[in-house]
Amino acid sequence: MIRGTLYDGSRLHPRHVRDRQFATVGFGRRGLDPREVRRFLHRVALDLTVLHQDLALLGAENARVKRALRAWHSAGSERRQP
Repeated sequence: MIRGTLYDGSRLHPRHVRDRQFATVGFGRRGLDPREVRRFLHRVALDLTVLHQDLALLGAENARVKRALRAWHSAGSERRQP
């Protein structure tokens, strides 16, 4: 489990959110409802998972478009040469 904050400049990953621990406050039932916090953190982790998957798909699509553009450009320059 992760305690404290992540200030090392690394990208926030779903595991960081899922494993985050919060300090207990005071005596008894003071502070936030731990179940509510846990549910929220899991929701954030799921959203981060989707965002990371979307980012990976966009990166792959970007690479595919760049390759296609280079191929198209190369084919066009070969046709122009006498």
